[in-house]
Amino acid sequence: MSASDVLLWVAIPYAALAICIGGLIWRYRYDKFGWTTRSSQLYENRLLRLGSPLFHYGIVFVFLGHVIGLVIPESWTEKVGISESMYHAASFSLGAVAGVATVAGLLILVYRRRTVGPVFSATTRNDKIMYVLLGLTLLLGLGATLYGNLTGNPHNYREDISPWFRSIFYFQPKPELMVSAPLGFRLHALSACALFAFWPFSRLVHVFSAPVGYLTRPYIVYRSRNTGLGTKAQPRGWERVQ
Repeated sequence: MSASDVLLWVAIPYAALAICIGGLIWRYRYDKFGWTTRSSQLYENRLLRLGSPLFHYGIVFVFLGHVIGLVIPESWTEKVGISESMYHAASFSLGAVAGVATVAGLLILVYRRRTVGPVFSATTRNDKIMYVLLGLTLLLGLGATLYGNLTGNPHNYREDISPWFRSIFYFQPKPELMVSAPLGFRLHALSACALFAFWPFSRLVHVFSAPVGYLTRPYIVYRSRNTGLGTKAQPRGWERVQ
């Protein structure tokens, strides 16, 4: 095992993970007002209505596919009666559709951001880096999958990439598993590390947002100071403010 293999498949993943977690904590503590997508819907809505659903719904299925493929061991799916051929057929068909939809949606959003003047003016250098990393990661993953299947040599990533991925979180890294993986998948993994390291410092942080506070937040009550409005008696607690 060479030093470069340890650097690529041990040091870089752990560095990306540490930067991602530490960056999210820092961003939440010191930049809560910047924790936003900086929506540009007010500037243009026609292209956004097409590109946004394609990208967001597609990326959800891409994420779920990665969770199933990387987190769940191959032996588990075999025990419940799902053979490798069945799994591969389902993952390729659904993954290809989700991947193409995600890339198409991203291209529309990039085209919108570049051609619509107000949206382009609101685009920062940070946004440009984010789009490059996100697009590169998606294209490398989709390209590696399609190339293997179209050439008749699909790669079973659950034999090397998935165990390597899980070994990172077991704190027992196995970089030797990635050495024999196809180049496309290795580039995809390195690109994903760069994307996750940059994640906390971009608008992508909105992925970790959820409107949990709305479940317990009290109602906002608007009351008129005009006592002449309305003819019905006001219920208790809803009296007009004098």
